[in-house]
Amino acid sequence: MPGGIDPHTHLAMEALRTESIDDFFSGQAAALAGGTTMHIDFVIPVNGSLSAGFKAYERKAKNSCMDYGFHMTITKWDEVVAEEMEIMVKEKGINSFKFFMAYKGILMVNDELLLEGFKRCKSLGALAMVHAENGDAVFEGQKRMIELGITGPEGHALSRPPVLEGEATSRAIRLASFVNVPLYVVHLMSIDAMEEIAKARKSGQRVIGEPVVSGLILDDSGLWAPDFVTAAKYVMSPPIRASGHNKALQAALSSGVLQLVGTDHCAFTSTQKSFGIDDFRKIPNGVNAIHFLILLMMEKQWMHLVWHTMVESGKISPTNYVRLTSTECARIFNIYPRKGATLAGSDADIIILDPNSSFEITTRSHHSRLDTNVFEGMKGKGKVEVTIAGGRIVWENDQLKVVPGSGKYIEMPPFSYLFDGIEKADAKYLSSLHAPVKRFNSAT
Repeated sequence: MPGGIDPHTHLAMEALRTESIDDFFSGQAAALAGGTTMHIDFVIPVNGSLSAGFKAYERKAKNSCMDYGFHMTITKWDEVVAEEMEIMVKEKGINSFKFFMAYKGILMVNDELLLEGFKRCKSLGALAMVHAENGDAVFEGQKRMIELGITGPEGHALSRPPVLEGEATSRAIRLASFVNVPLYVVHLMSIDAMEEIAKARKSGQRVIGEPVVSGLILDDSGLWAPDFVTAAKYVMSPPIRASGHNKALQAALSSGVLQLVGTDHCAFTSTQKSFGIDDFRKIPNGVNAIHFLILLMMEKQWMHLVWHTMVESGKISPTNYVRLTSTECARIFNIYPRKGATLAGSDADIIILDPNSSFEITTRSHHSRLDTNVFEGMKGKGKVEVTIAGGRIVWENDQLKVVPGSGKYIEMPPFSYLFDGIEKADAKYLSSLHAPVKRFNSAT
């Protein structure tokens, strides 16, 4: 089948005065071993500058061993940012921009900036992406937990419940509808957010929902572990939810409400996580997953296999499995059929998977630099035996064959299929206004 495409990673990302442990070589090596042959990472601007951020990430990616692309994050708004967005799209091959509705005082944007960003994305044919949590309410929730004396990792989840993810998702969807721009909601973790996307898509709105493997496979029980190191490794935002949310997200994938799967790989060591041993607000947010985009799509909560329960049972077909892990991502980010297909003229990114081969997930074998693993001990069937990237065998017989610098930057053009018909919809809206009305003053 085509190699996996991970639409959501954070390699060598700076956060809370530290940097995620996997860089563009170690993280990519782990991905290739798991059957992922391309990923799209999020560029963080430098002091608000998109150009400076892009240059910084070019340097970070110089030792890449796998093909990659970039999303760009927007953290402030002025005319310079608006002009730089055009440069990113037309000259740098970036066709998506992410807006954080959380992380107050750090990355969070307000609704005014969100609207300006949405309008600019629409004019450039770039996809607007949102991290959907109500940042103001999360900030209040964090204060509430601290006042209650809840300072451990469980406080992280308690301070930002599903209702805040649902509210922000709903708000982003409505603002995107107001502008008439396609919207992509990253790392969907809750029933609350999923239902907002289902409602919007049913009405015909162009909204993409991206669950991540941790939200599909795990529940929040690990956050209550008595050992801090164990509990802290599960801290991410939005949080891993209570049991039930994961099953609902799996059902939404199988029914087409959600369209693709990412990992949100942003790995921090146990030492880095310990920065917040006395205050959950200081725990770097993120879990490992890039190695498991393909493997974990075949697992279900508590070591049951999605492959067995969903493909074998007929709930989803092998074709839909490929769509969720590869093809739809390539279409959304406008690189299909170069990626996401095994066709003449496509890049030769191919994996060979044995559905009867067993695997066990351990820290010892995940190829990441991380010393912990949120999926530790999970077993199942369905193992990637061979990974071919760009026509080169890079994973075979449980051995990696990668060379630093062999990865290519993949430029992604604007105006994907999600923009088809946008102009006609705008014209129909304008014609429906029946305004301005020509009036006369009856008093004269």
